Amino acid sequence: MFGLAATASIPAWAAQETTGRPLEHQLNMQLPVNGLGADIYSLHNWMMIICLVIFVAVFGVMFYSVFKHRKSLGHKPATFHESTAVEIAWTIVPFLIVIGMALPATKSVVALKDTSNADITIKATGMQWKWGYDYLKGEGEGIAFLSNLSTPRAQIGLPGEPATEKRGENYLLEVDNEMVVPVGKKIRMVFTANDVIHAWTIPAFAIKQDAIPGFVRDGWFTAEKIGTYRGNCVELCGKDHAFMPIVVRVVSNEDYTAWVNTKKKEMAALADDPTKVWTIDELKTKGEQVYTANCVACHQANGKGVPNAFAPLDGSPVVNGAKAHQIDVLLNGQDTPAYASAMPGWKQLSDTEIAAVITYTRNSWSNKAAENIVQPAEVLAARSK
Repeated sequence: MFGLAATASIPAWAAQETTGRPLEHQLNMQLPVNGLGADIYSLHNWMMIICLVIFVAVFGVMFYSVFKHRKSLGHKPATFHESTAVEIAWTIVPFLIVIGMALPATKSVVALKDTSNADITIKATGMQWKWGYDYLKGEGEGIAFLSNLSTPRAQIGLPGEPATEKRGENYLLEVDNEMVVPVGKKIRMVFTANDVIHAWTIPAFAIKQDAIPGFVRDGWFTAEKIGTYRGNCVELCGKDHAFMPIVVRVVSNEDYTAWVNTKKKEMAALADDPTKVWTIDELKTKGEQVYTANCVACHQANGKGVPNAFAPLDGSPVVNGAKAHQIDVLLNGQDTPAYASAMPGWKQLSDTEIAAVITYTRNSWSNKAAENIVQPAEVLAARSK
C-alpha cells in the first residue's frame, strides 16, 4: 500500500517509457496510452492514498488508546454506552468519503461504456485456447483471422517434460497474428466466446471485458501512442488458460491502410476453391499445419490426447470410422461423457482446412482408416445441411 501510494505523484504519461507489457519487479499498474486510462491510473493512486490515510488514522488512534489508557497505568474502562455525536460523526464522515471517491469513479465508469461514434468495430471471439478477430465496420471490414500463441513449445515444455530452450523476452505474450489498429482512432470491441467464459484485456488501453458464450458484450479503446501492447485472457478458462495471449499492434494511419490491403490480398489467396480436388499428400501437408495451429494443445502432437481431459486421436474409433461422422464432429462439436472437456465445433475453419486436418489425422500415427481422404466439397456439403 505504501509503495502504491508513493507513485501517485508520478505523471501517468511520463513515469517511464511505455512498453505495452508487464515489467520485471513492476510495482504499479501498466502505464496507460490514452486519456481514459490516465484518469483510471490517477484515480487508482489517489484511492490508495485515501485508504492509506484512513489506515494510519484509524490504527493510530486505536494503538494510542491501547497504550495510553492501559490498565497498568491505572486506567479503568469507561461506563458510557453511546454517544450521539460520535455516532453521527462516524456515519457522516465515511459517507462523505465514499461520495468523494464515487463521483470521479462514476465518471470513468460511464466513459468506459460509451462505445458510440467508433471509427472501427472489431469482434473478438474467445475459444480454447486462442482468439478469433473479425473486423466488422470501418476500414478493414471483412478481415478475419485466428490469433494463436507463437511461443515455441520447446520454451514451454510438454506435460511431464521440461523446456529445452531458454525463454524469450515475450514468453507466453506473443502470437502469430497480431490485431492491428490505427493510432488515435476509437476502436469498438465486441466480445463473445464459442465454448467457455474468456476475458479480453489490454491493461495499457484501460479495457477489460468478459467474453461469454451466447452473449455479446462490448467496450472500446483509443491508443494514442504507436507500439505493441500485450495482454492475456484473464478468466480461468481451462487447461491452457495461460496460453492465449492478446497482442495489439498500433500503427500509423498510413501503415494501417497498407496492412489492410496486404491482409485482404492474403485472405483472397487463401480462399481455396471448395470444388478443387486435392491429392492425399497435399491434404496431409496442409492438415499438419492446421493441426499444429489448432488441435495440438488438446490432442497433443503424438495424438494421444490428455488422460481424463481430451480424447486421443491415435486409434480413435471416430477417426478410423466413417468420415461423415468425423466431418460432423469438426463442424458441430461433440460432448463425450468419458472426457471432462467437450469438443467444440470448428466452423470458423475453411472447408479446405477441415478436409485437410481430417485427412491428416486419418493417415497419422497408428491410424489406418478405410476412408482415408476427405475433399473440401464433402465438408461444404455437410456444412450446407
